[in-house]
Amino acid sequence: MISMKTDEIIQIFEEYIPDPKCSLNYNKDYELLIATVLSAQCTDERVNQVTKILFDKYDLKGLANANVDDIKDIIRPCGNMNRKSIYIKEIANRLLSEQNGSVPNDREYIESLPGVGRKTCNVLLANIYNENVIAVDTHVERVSKRLGFASKKDDPYKIEQKLNKRFKDKLGRLHHQILLFGRYYCKAKNPICEGCKFKNICKNK
Repeated sequence: MISMKTDEIIQIFEEYIPDPKCSLNYNKDYELLIATVLSAQCTDERVNQVTKILFDKYDLKGLANANVDDIKDIIRPCGNMNRKSIYIKEIANRLLSEQNGSVPNDREYIESLPGVGRKTCNVLLANIYNENVIAVDTHVERVSKRLGFASKKDDPYKIEQKLNKRFKDKLGRLHHQILLFGRYYCKAKNPICEGCKFKNICKNK
């Protein structure tokens, strides 16, 4: 079986995605948190369209006091509007009453918020606090399995552990690179395999 050194893998991701950035638009920590919650089963592009309207109309205090039906109307394009609108209101209320309106660098607290799991928490920690963590979404999972970083049977947490072990202190930057590589190159359908620099180690042949 052909293998590739970790440094070589990192270099190839640098060539594909030289300027990795979060695809969600935000100006404040709570905006990224809410945008990430909205992104479940929704594209980042659509979330950005919705949050522009949502955050232009409401700040955190406004969201806490908003009529839930008004929030529903705005976030409708993101899907699951009934549940997500309740999450948004409760997140806003809890951040205001418990954290003075800020998202703390505290995994346990962030994951206690409604609609927030480990993946969402890792997005926050990586982007707001530059923590060395990786969020395993569908793109990261697919690329990790195709390139042999993880096994087909591995769940997201197991994949995260294996990526931690392999890439150590490079995770924050690699998170966006692997995600964007999966979104634009190693796509679920019709991946761009011709000329791919990972072709020798890819299991999707």
